[in-house]
Amino acid sequence: WRGSMHASSLKIHKTNVVTVMSPAGCPHVNGFKVDNWKQNLRVIYQCFVWSGSVETRKRKAKSCVCHMCGAHLNRLHSCLYCVFFGCFAKKHIHEHAKNKRHNLAIDLLYGGIYCFVCQDYIYDKDMEQIAKEEQRKAWKLQGEKYSTWEPTKRELELLRHNPKRRKMTTNCTIGLRGLINLGNTCFMNCIVQALTHTPLLRDFFLSDRHKCEMQSNSCLVCEMSQLFQEFYSGHRSPHIPFRLLHLVWTHARHLAGYEQQDAHEFLIAALDVLHRHCKDDNGKKANNPNNCNCIIDQIFTGGLQSDVTCQVCHGVSTTIDPFWDISLDLPGSSTPFWPLSPGGDGSTLNGESHLSGATTLTDCLRRFTRPEHLGSGAKIKCSGCHSYQESTKQLTMKKLPIVACFHLKRFEHSAKLRRKIITYVSFPLELDMTPFMASSKENRMNGQYQQSVDVFNDNKYSLFAVVNHQGTLESGHYTTFIRQHMDQWFKCDDAIITKASNKDVLDSEG
Repeated sequence: WRGSMHASSLKIHKTNVVTVMSPAGCPHVNGFKVDNWKQNLRVIYQCFVWSGSVETRKRKAKSCVCHMCGAHLNRLHSCLYCVFFGCFAKKHIHEHAKNKRHNLAIDLLYGGIYCFVCQDYIYDKDMEQIAKEEQRKAWKLQGEKYSTWEPTKRELELLRHNPKRRKMTTNCTIGLRGLINLGNTCFMNCIVQALTHTPLLRDFFLSDRHKCEMQSNSCLVCEMSQLFQEFYSGHRSPHIPFRLLHLVWTHARHLAGYEQQDAHEFLIAALDVLHRHCKDDNGKKANNPNNCNCIIDQIFTGGLQSDVTCQVCHGVSTTIDPFWDISLDLPGSSTPFWPLSPGGDGSTLNGESHLSGATTLTDCLRRFTRPEHLGSGAKIKCSGCHSYQESTKQLTMKKLPIVACFHLKRFEHSAKLRRKIITYVSFPLELDMTPFMASSKENRMNGQYQQSVDVFNDNKYSLFAVVNHQGTLESGHYTTFIRQHMDQWFKCDDAIITKASNKDVLDSEG
């Protein structure tokens, strides 16, 4: 124990001595602060923690493994006194600290400093300042213009004078709020519910990251920011989104009026206006196919690869286009290439099954990414043959977005036909997009897809919102299922919010 308590007042066994850190902080940091400690710490943050450049990220991926078991994971830490990486979970870094008496180590994922004598992560003002400076440098190298929120002096004073804090529990309903239907505006309400429960979008708006360069009364991003404040204020009464509706009518005039509209059309229009109103003009190249650093493109933009193959010389012409969503044809539509050939590994991919002959989301994605013969009526000029030839076209995902939006094409419009396709499509809670990547194309044989077993798979998605349409083309209604915590679902029907089960979500029309 640290402090001035008399030894006789403590009755504890000698093998269970507890160390308590004093309010002044960890006393063992001073042993590290010698010679060029600041420069050494900066190098560790630059090379092995924040890793701003592509080269340093590659170096970190190759070199940061536990020196005892070779693992990449298990909360890897680096010794601050020598070149040693060890995993925290298996206590290999603890063994090193004990044997070498090197008491301080740094978490290579979050940058926290751990003291093995105090047995806790510690705070040191000088070290924290270096960590923040290096993190900002790394963000700039990555083209990230946003920085973490820190309270101003005025905000700190407000926090001191208002000590009561709102606690987020598993049963917390903060973030759940109904929306008043302003006259056939359920198409807007259901998309707003999905957007306000998109985690990264929520974090962006609730941390005041939008810096408006327009008049605030005409900026849709400012209104979305205000909407997030309303949703997470804790108020239970339904919100009236009249300003949002007015701005949508102003900037997307094809949606103006009180007629029924398509929720998918509204989603794309909303993303487009938000993208235009918060577009990044800093000239830095972004890491997405739209080459834009705005928050919309960071979250929703992916890259769709189109490979057109000449049937004579087998030359391939490749183009990559940005997308915000993927529109998928359904069985029962007039589109050819249904049904898919039976059998193959794809029938049970992503945990989906063909019980009762149900079509799955994976089936729709297989249909979307299978080669399509363009026919004699759609010949293209081949750069290899220097003449018009028949060809095949195949779509694959070159780059996946952080949030993937899938649009099931239930509304069919043609010169002779206007109808809604009611085919049930099953979809999973977890979706693996690896088989539909351009990088997986070479692994495909005759339409059979190999499921990835890579532990570092970044192509997996978790379901968090489902938009549904009940009724017909002429008379219908939109609702949304949204996920509030890891395992809690709610149905949003305009002003009414009710609890839902996983089964309710997965059995819905989608």
